[in-house]
Amino acid sequence: MNLSRAARSLGVPVERLESLMDGILKLSSWPEPRLLRFEKGISGVEPGTVIFENGDVVHGYPKIRRAMMLAPAIRRNFLDRVAVEEKMNGYNIRAVSIDGDVYALTRGGYICPFSTEVVRERIDPDLFEDHPDVVLCGEMVGPENPYVPKDVYPVESIDFYLFDISKKNCRSMMGVHATHALAEEYGVNVVPFFGEFPVDRAAEEIFRIIKRLGRAGREGVVIKDPENRASPLKYTASESNCSDLEFAFRYYNDYAQDFFLSRVVREGFQSVEWNEDEAALRERALRLGESILVPLTDTIRRRMQGEQIMQQVQIRVRSIQTARDFEQHLRRMGTKAIFDIPEQDGDSYVVRILKQVMSTNDKTLAVIEGQPW
Repeated sequence: MNLSRAARSLGVPVERLESLMDGILKLSSWPEPRLLRFEKGISGVEPGTVIFENGDVVHGYPKIRRAMMLAPAIRRNFLDRVAVEEKMNGYNIRAVSIDGDVYALTRGGYICPFSTEVVRERIDPDLFEDHPDVVLCGEMVGPENPYVPKDVYPVESIDFYLFDISKKNCRSMMGVHATHALAEEYGVNVVPFFGEFPVDRAAEEIFRIIKRLGRAGREGVVIKDPENRASPLKYTASESNCSDLEFAFRYYNDYAQDFFLSRVVREGFQSVEWNEDEAALRERALRLGESILVPLTDTIRRRMQGEQIMQQVQIRVRSIQTARDFEQHLRRMGTKAIFDIPEQDGDSYVVRILKQVMSTNDKTLAVIEGQPW
């Protein structure tokens, strides 16, 4: 492991990296190539940052903060103009070429075998031949998504949508215009771009965009400085908040309390900023309440009938070995899952997966049997 090269790239002494081994800095030897990944952020290094054996560093994607009151947040955080892109609802990966082979890194810095197969199929290999140092940051979306299955996008199975570009051994992003230009040049899917707006009227434009996205069941927007002079912000639709809650309350004991609280609080701030009248507020309250109670009561009733609560998803793979590797990847991540026998469908295989939610199952049964909360 070329720690000296990585230390120079990260701007930290090599002794500092060595001291983090087996603590914050974890070795991952499967699947190849071997790498070290930062489980936590430290010394300005983002969590999910990866050091490959040759010393190449792929920085973790920085966390994007959320605007709660949109107009004040835009005025406070941006200078003169903002660029607005869609925030798509899937899972975040970074596609990178290492020694001529393309891999997909998860947010936490693992190589995901399933995502790797997808990006190798979807991204023109000429892109990495011509630009071997780029890191493509994107969202994996679609109905055959093992983490966040959504059928609101023009995707039959699962696909990669580019939203940012960085380079190996570099923290900074190349910016919204460079991202869309590279995507157009190589035919890569890219998140929709809604335009640039002056700061003084950006909130008004984004309100209209968000309402349209919400009606379509989509998540929201990311607001960026066109010249990368300020950190981006994200802002979501009410329908997306409620969709998240509807999903999470089905498996209520497997999610942290902050997941629920943050989405409910977003609804309050958005309602006030949008100056909703009594009818609109009641409509929002009904949508919010249904997203909480309907899935929760369904889970309780099903558990009372002796049913095990599980999340069912499916993936489509070219190789059965990819499905086997993905099963091992989920096991490594601590996810208990049951994989059905792959079913051939044309030149691919459909694999149905039942993901076990043990905490919700155990807690619900205990309460049903009389255990106090």
